[in-house]
Amino acid sequence: MDDKPRGPGGRVRRRVLLASAASAAGCAVLGGVLVLLPEERGADGPDPGARALAAVTSGVPASLPDLEVLAEERGRHLRKHPKDAESWAVLGAARVEQGRRLADPAYWSRAEKALRTSLKVRPKGNAQALRGLAALANARRDYAGARRWGEAARKLEPKRWTTYPLLIEASAGLGDHEEAEKLLKRLNELRSGPVAMARAAAVYRDRGWREDAAAQLADAVSAAGEPAERAAYLEQAGQLAWERGDRRDALRHFQEAVRTDPDQRAAQAGQGRVLAALGRTAEAIGAYRVALAGQPRPEYALELGELYESLGRRQAAGVQYGLLRDRVRLAAAHGAEEDLVLGRFEADHGDARAAVRRLRALWERQPSTAVADALGWALHRAGRSGEALPFAVRATEGTQGGGVRSALYVFHRGMIEREVGRYGAARRHLREALQINPYFSPLRVPRAKAALERLGEPSVQAGPEAS
Repeated sequence: MDDKPRGPGGRVRRRVLLASAASAAGCAVLGGVLVLLPEERGADGPDPGARALAAVTSGVPASLPDLEVLAEERGRHLRKHPKDAESWAVLGAARVEQGRRLADPAYWSRAEKALRTSLKVRPKGNAQALRGLAALANARRDYAGARRWGEAARKLEPKRWTTYPLLIEASAGLGDHEEAEKLLKRLNELRSGPVAMARAAAVYRDRGWREDAAAQLADAVSAAGEPAERAAYLEQAGQLAWERGDRRDALRHFQEAVRTDPDQRAAQAGQGRVLAALGRTAEAIGAYRVALAGQPRPEYALELGELYESLGRRQAAGVQYGLLRDRVRLAAAHGAEEDLVLGRFEADHGDARAAVRRLRALWERQPSTAVADALGWALHRAGRSGEALPFAVRATEGTQGGGVRSALYVFHRGMIEREVGRYGAARRHLREALQINPYFSPLRVPRAKAALERLGEPSVQAGPEAS
């Protein structure tokens, strides 16, 4: 449960894996693609369609305007050349990214149609379409499907580095952190640069190696090419700072991300999170509203609803919770998986027993740290704290895969331990949650403090187990 690097070689070894990345950065990722597209390079550099093409074929974040240009260009081209499998795959990849950036799962249905058309036109050796389907499955949170499509692409092109970030994301979603580390090692053998750095940061964060994750993101920000790419890495750096309770650093990163790319809605939601923690609630609400207007993700609706609830504005909270349900239904209609956020919502604000059923089924498909935490909490809320505790331990113990240092997860564990009479452990974990991030939730921080007050200080006669 600490920030110290674990595993052979420690921090130094992990940093060495990517040590040459910064010097090879700049336009390394984009340039490798653009040299294949001389006809699309203008006198003043690549046009928007070329920039987006370079990005989506390299797994790099692209701007929304550039993605729209690319999609329109490929659509016009395909009306004249419907047997161009590569263009169908590019169109599908662009639609996947538009769906991500806009939180509009309707784009994913269009992406799937394009990618499957690419496979129909070229059923053999079409690794590009297979990678697109892996990216689509990740976007839909179908991590098992992403792994299948990604492995099929890797079988065709084992040295194509762009497959590995997709497989790493899928492995993380499935809770297979050992496989994610193996895939990261292979990615680093094939490629250096900001994409590899950012993916390494995500793996390190999941393992609890925060300092290493922050260092990799700092390098990725410095090495990023286009503004949309740089903003995406700034947002991730802000999220890391938020998770460790550093409000000022988090806000600085989020604000810079939005300045760099005004369509970076995750950073706007991040600003809402931090501004609420700073007591600037009117600004926080405004930031969340802007984020939801451009990217109506159910997670943002849940956060804003809970902020309203903490302020006693239950009717406004109910509006956001209704939006959450609507977005989950829309996602399901287009093949996307939102059971995790819906289960979290139901556990705290709805039907806890329904949350247990939903999350237990999800656990069977995706036994990740996040699902372990959510299922444990839902069981607790449903009055089954004894069953909940092993899942809470799984989510918070590095030896069991729960390496990520999350104040929310540790809070959940402490509250469950309090319910089952493990008062010493409960006291330790509730304190730890507040140490990790004293501002982690406008609803839960007061509950953690109240629970600690009721637990009081351990009795001298109670012995070390009570401390």
